[in-house]
Amino acid sequence: MTKEHQIEENLIEQLTALKYKHRPDITDRKSLELNFKTKFEALNRVRLSDSEFLRLREEIIEPDVFAASKLLREHQYFQREDGTPLHYTLVNIKDWCKNDFEVIGQLRMNTENSNQRYDVILLITSPPSFHFISIISQFTVCQQLML
Repeated sequence: MTKEHQIEENLIEQLTALKYKHRPDITDRKSLELNFKTKFEALNRVRLSDSEFLRLREEIIEPDVFAASKLLREHQYFQREDGTPLHYTLVNIKDWCKNDFEVIGQLRMNTENSNQRYDVILLITSPPSFHFISIISQFTVCQQLML
């Protein structure tokens, strides 16, 4: 019988062969958010203050899969602290091949009320796009995540 860890490692190897970049440095919420902020700012050619980033993060967290996919597909609007508008995207809509495709494993998200561990997550230009959960010899998409 194949152990869960071996299945996860095999999936990461297969995704790496498909040109996903393995990011073992992303292991917790802080490193995930830093990665997202860096990629978001590069994609949208903007620098956000810490408070703007926190507000943006809260605005894009969407538990509904359909609403989350709409956020990924369309241009969005955000009002900056100085009142200027920021029109942005979470992924490169025009040139999909220019997005960063990354894979992370064993992400720990600890909060006051829970300790969660996600097995394998795909990042497309950094927002967490899919969480895979290992089940013996198969993988099932468990849920869509947005930070």
